[in-house]
Amino acid sequence: MTNGQGITWVKSSYSGADGGDCVELAVGERTMPVRDSKCAGSGPVIEFGRAAFGRFLESVREG
Repeated sequence: MTNGQGITWVKSSYSGADGGDCVELAVGERTMPVRDSKCAGSGPVIEFGRAAFGRFLESVREG
């Protein structure tokens, strides 16, 4: 999904198919925005710096 600012949102492959527990993220120029897809367009967006998001992913992969 793309919002009015040209950001393309992608639903996580780990999100449930039934519409619940859905997380979406987008690749920004300097940030990685994350949102709850159930509130898309009206809910809050958390923006992580790209380096911080990369470290987060590394930590998740390491367990």
